[in-house]
Amino acid sequence: MRIFVRIVTPHEDRYDDLVPNKTIYVSDGDLSLYQRAQELGGGNLSAAIASALRRFVEVEESKSEGFSDIVVRVGLEKGRKVRFVGVLVGELLDSSNGPKYYHVYRGRTGKYVLQVEREAQFTATDSQGKPAGWRGWVGIGDVKYGSSPKESTIEVIPTLDELEPKVPPELFAIVARSAQQPVVEELDI
Repeated sequence: MRIFVRIVTPHEDRYDDLVPNKTIYVSDGDLSLYQRAQELGGGNLSAAIASALRRFVEVEESKSEGFSDIVVRVGLEKGRKVRFVGVLVGELLDSSNGPKYYHVYRGRTGKYVLQVEREAQFTATDSQGKPAGWRGWVGIGDVKYGSSPKESTIEVIPTLDELEPKVPPELFAIVARSAQQPVVEELDI
């Protein structure tokens, strides 16, 4: 199959013979892929190809700058996947009030991505709403049991100053120190 991709700017359609054609040759094995891309692109294969190429160029340029393609899960339990281009600049496990895992990434534009993962939590309270302690765990007395599922959240934060109140001080110190370091340092040796 031969696909013709024409780049036409407004008013150029009058000069059809002057507009360059770009030809993409598609192997028979890839034909169904191109047809599916055209369906997903609303019938516009050119837009689907341009979108895919934009993403490809962004990821490849980012790799040369020290960034990588990051995929994290967000939501309850397994949740959904979220993808962005960035670099991990700090992590911390805080077990003081139920385990929380903090991950901070820096994106190509300099913004920060904060991911917080909370483990599933279980509670046992007595009839007065106080923690039931060991009696709750062995089932003695009037006890109410509850649980919350594992949850992961993500937030895009524009600046380092706006990140500070959202993370523990120990993690902020790590992230602030990494913000002073270049992602890639070129040595002229």
